[in-house]
Amino acid sequence: MYETVMIDVLVIGGGGAGSRAAIEASKFAQTAIVVDGVFGRAGTTTTGMGGMNVALGNFDSRDNWKVHYEDTIKGGQYLNNQDLVEVFTKEAIDRIYDLEQYGMLFYRMGNGRIAQRRESGSTYNRTCMTGDRTGHELQRTLLREVWRRGIQVFEETVVAELLVNEGKIAGAIGLNFRTGQFILFRANAVVMATGGCARLYGISSNAHESTGDGFGLAFDAGATLIDMEMVQFHPTGMVHPESAKGILVSEGVRGDGGQLINSQGERFMLRYSPEWKELATRDVVSRSIWREVREGRGTEHGGVYLNISHVPAREIEEKLPMMLRQLLRSGIDIRKEPMEVLPTPHFSCGGIKIDVHGATTLEGLFAAGEAGGGIHGANRLGANSFPDLQVFGARAGESSGHYAQKNRTRPDVEKLKKSILELTKPLGQKEGSSPISIRKKIQKLLYQNVGIMREKEGLGKTIQTLEEIRDKEIGRMRVSSPRVFNYEWVESIKIRNMVRAALVIAKCALFREESRGVHYREDFPEMDQNWWVNVHAKRENSDVKIFKIPVVVNKKNPVMPKSV
Repeated sequence: MYETVMIDVLVIGGGGAGSRAAIEASKFAQTAIVVDGVFGRAGTTTTGMGGMNVALGNFDSRDNWKVHYEDTIKGGQYLNNQDLVEVFTKEAIDRIYDLEQYGMLFYRMGNGRIAQRRESGSTYNRTCMTGDRTGHELQRTLLREVWRRGIQVFEETVVAELLVNEGKIAGAIGLNFRTGQFILFRANAVVMATGGCARLYGISSNAHESTGDGFGLAFDAGATLIDMEMVQFHPTGMVHPESAKGILVSEGVRGDGGQLINSQGERFMLRYSPEWKELATRDVVSRSIWREVREGRGTEHGGVYLNISHVPAREIEEKLPMMLRQLLRSGIDIRKEPMEVLPTPHFSCGGIKIDVHGATTLEGLFAAGEAGGGIHGANRLGANSFPDLQVFGARAGESSGHYAQKNRTRPDVEKLKKSILELTKPLGQKEGSSPISIRKKIQKLLYQNVGIMREKEGLGKTIQTLEEIRDKEIGRMRVSSPRVFNYEWVESIKIRNMVRAALVIAKCALFREESRGVHYREDFPEMDQNWWVNVHAKRENSDVKIFKIPVVVNKKNPVMPKSV
């Protein structure tokens, strides 16, 4: 019925956070990575272009971790766990030097130091980059280090369930879709590094795999999720031509001089944010674009123009080579003409609640990167993602390695067998819903009702429909019978986590009756200091329990909202 793999630490996800966690965990315990694609190609790290915010002070000596700390909390509308932010901004400096030791290449200034540019919400030039291919270079570097250390990798294996026994992690069930064989990963600790859930929406910049697997798995196992309503839309995703639709236009384009123009030729960010202009925080820029389009000042394809053609062509070629080549393939020469863009679902600012060690509320489960919640509050600053992957990837890896040395938990074999039978059930169904049709229904629902603008009625309808899918359609899914490379079967497994994650997001969005950061309620359009709290979600039987918890304020370096 299944094969068994014995391991100390199982890292789920092989992107920037998972690779870094595995590198660190392998120093203390036997470690393996499992990915539901091909290692180094799945996930969104590779596609990230912008860079890494690290307060090196190379471009401006006034920059330091404290300024980065304050920028991050202010950008997050004060919902950030400030203890996590302190760790993040301090340790990012050491982690970038780790990457250099592993062989990562960065652009340099004339004096030989790492070059830094400015991205949204940053007081100073802080973003370290490898042109507009920083994510590719980061993933290449970490992949090579994982192979160098001999860490075992299980590819094209989807994790279907976390195993818990006596309140502790005991491993996970995986399905190798190359062979159609289930795998029991007996692990003493698990690191969740599965990225976010932007693919819960119909159009997204994220990889196909970013459907909220980690959130659904952790929630079902009993871990607490935090601020799941905070789904960030990147301001600039391509809307035209069709061949380029969904392509993310790097924030580096605006950082290097790109301007947002409406159909009337107006540089409209001068009106919405005269100080920051195009480099205002992502939530501000996204809502500004959305309003321009909704009020009739959009392009014929439903977006706005992003123009960088006024910048010398040589600079574009040097600083944005990947962006230039990518769009040339779709017939757009950004040296000569503007792009048509619209906000696109991009990043989960919330996630699985973690502490400063990367530990979740479920013993033996750790989380890192976009899967972990609490660092970014109500809005992530541009270029704060990659250093997060490295800081908390390393912390979760080290913590899980130490934990695995001291703790042993056996899985409940009878429960394991029941779970496998349930997961196999769609193969024998003759009638019922197709997983692909359910996926499309979820994506359409969230894009329409849980997007940039939200209100009670739309959220309520979404929750009702998601609950009907959970209660009536999930158990009646049908797929074709071959077990080997049956992607429809894989979808039937992932759909379970999509519904869990989508339901939590919608319920948290309905629960938070204010507008803050990336969460905008049209029926509660103002920020309300009575909601200066984190929204938590936890499984209660088969339903979702939502509750408030006070924001964690750093005792030594508190950053408080002005009205508190």
